[in-house]
Amino acid sequence: MKYSELKLGMKSSITKTITETDVILYSGISLDTNPAHLNEEYAKNTMFKKRIAHGMLTAGLISAVLGTKLPGEGSIYMGQELKFKAPVYMGDTITAEAEIIELIDEKNQILLKTTCTNQDGKVVIDGTARIMKK
Repeated sequence: MKYSELKLGMKSSITKTITETDVILYSGISLDTNPAHLNEEYAKNTMFKKRIAHGMLTAGLISAVLGTKLPGEGSIYMGQELKFKAPVYMGDTITAEAEIIELIDEKNQILLKTTCTNQDGKVVIDGTARIMKK
């Protein structure tokens, strides 16, 4: 989609269930081996009481929406503000959504509200992204 085709209020989303395999693979790729993600015995003594998925693994779903759906192919990710609101556990089904909230015509930039919610409708990540697009 070209910048000229974008409109305020446009939305798109993707949904994925977070698996133990996702968490293990992300740990290897990112080198984030925090035991809160990998060690059930350790996690039992945290405020979450069980293992949690990496926040940035979940945030990566936002990147997937921006790069493949809205604004889609050819998007240049310029910035992202994230607020982690709730934990994501293995087995949670997360929907990442992006909504265009501002078009900056002189720079061909788009400001999008970005949100990840779990299967219960609880917001787990909230934020905004800035994208440049031809």
